[in-house]
Amino acid sequence: MASPRWIKAISNALNVPENKGKVVYQVATVDSHNLPHVRSQIHRGFITPKGSPNLPLLMTSTDARSPKVVQMLSTPSVELAWWMEGSQDQFRISGRAFIVPPPDHAFHIMSDVPRGTALAVLDEKGEEGQEGGKFDWEKKRREVFASMKPEMKASWCIPVAPGSIIPSYDEVKKWPNSVPNIDEASTAEDKNNWNEALSNFVLMVIEPVQVDWVQLAPRPNRRTRFSRTDDAVFEWIEDILVP
Repeated sequence: MASPRWIKAISNALNVPENKGKVVYQVATVDSHNLPHVRSQIHRGFITPKGSPNLPLLMTSTDARSPKVVQMLSTPSVELAWWMEGSQDQFRISGRAFIVPPPDHAFHIMSDVPRGTALAVLDEKGEEGQEGGKFDWEKKRREVFASMKPEMKASWCIPVAPGSIIPSYDEVKKWPNSVPNIDEASTAEDKNNWNEALSNFVLMVIEPVQVDWVQLAPRPNRRTRFSRTDDAVFEWIEDILVP
């Protein structure tokens, strides 16, 4: 199977000079009261199972203590909106979210990946370009964490969960503002902060099942919907829609 045309469209859009750095999209979830929640997430890249270019997965990250983690564990259906102003492209991607925390975490599910999903194919065959077979989730989690800037790493070692009430902004001044990689840590505090941050760092992996692509640059505008079949073939079906 070939790569779906929508992922080629995203790649082309990201290569437009005016879209440089447009790696932030909005991800919507629902809570246990069926109330919607949306927030901005940084795109951390695509993962493609070996031999299955038709099954690309999107990867981002979050804090294990974040409310959205509980929301996605109870209702894994999510939708993200990715607007690229430079090329006037909008991608709305619907699918299922999976959480990849440390292997010893209470809600770790990667030891029992749901069958019939792109994640299961990735788990079995490994990533495109990877030597060997089975995919190493912990290795990928650590690789992404290590790629973060020291200031970003510090956000995962704050002593309270995201969204917690604090008495004032002065409280923030007490928290670490930079966490170097473990091989660059020069103090015991740096090493402790690195371990704490890594223990709270989780990957969010989104498996797309429908993509709505709106092109506002062409005249007239264009809109295409890509829907993935549920069978083992995982074929992408295109429909032209009214913009």
